[in-house]
Amino acid sequence: MTEYALTPAFLAEKGYKDRIVAIKYGGSAMKNGARRRQVMQDVAALHAGGVRVVLLHGGGPEINAMLGRLDIPSRFKDGLRVTDGATMAVVQMVLAGKVNKDLVALLGSMGAPAVGLSGVDGGLLRAEPKDPELGFVGRVTDVDTGALLAVMDAGYIPVICPVAADGDGNVYNVNADTAAAWLAGALGAGRLLLMTDTPGVLLDKDDETSLIPRLTLDQAEALRAGGVISGGMVPKAECCALAVRRGVERVAVLDGRLEHAVARFLLSGETMGTSFVEA
Repeated sequence: MTEYALTPAFLAEKGYKDRIVAIKYGGSAMKNGARRRQVMQDVAALHAGGVRVVLLHGGGPEINAMLGRLDIPSRFKDGLRVTDGATMAVVQMVLAGKVNKDLVALLGSMGAPAVGLSGVDGGLLRAEPKDPELGFVGRVTDVDTGALLAVMDAGYIPVICPVAADGDGNVYNVNADTAAAWLAGALGAGRLLLMTDTPGVLLDKDDETSLIPRLTLDQAEALRAGGVISGGMVPKAECCALAVRRGVERVAVLDGRLEHAVARFLLSGETMGTSFVEA
């Protein structure tokens, strides 16, 4: 991957060394085996270059597949998975078990030491029910980064799945973008990169060449009110705004379908995708 090499010298020159870069990994980059390996190569290169990288992942397709094998129907409301007790057990098993450990193992095979965590571990993510009709879908209420920072300070890459718990021991399914925004803000991350299946925010949703490379929060809100930001991009834009308001310097939506999307974003001078900034 010489064309997209994140060398320690480059990362130090551009000011990434010792800074926190949070990556939310999902979409096509997760379903495509070659892209999965490339994302993990980029994560490993960041870590080797002294960047304090945090990886948060989803796993919707794997959850759907397991629910299908168990003959448990998948239901959604407003883009969120309706999560009864049986579904929550599968979500926790698939995310905190198979998907999380597969990624930890893949990073390890590249010489990048990683530790798998869920939002339950160390009270990392606290949540409450988001909507009674959604069941065990959680709204994040608090973040405790103690265990996460201990893992990072020990030289490991934390790989986090978005399940959370409340004070009574109930476990909740949390939207991965939202969890990433809360975590990045609590960590004071310099960058939060959200990988998705589009080039970024488009002026015309049917024209992938109409990419908007940079948005302030006011501009993003105006585009949402005007219907330019619509459909599945609405919750992503809301999570981007949340992360910026919580102190993340720059948040970007990246096209996870691209080869080495993370490396290309950093090497391009951050001209790919759509970046969200305060003003």
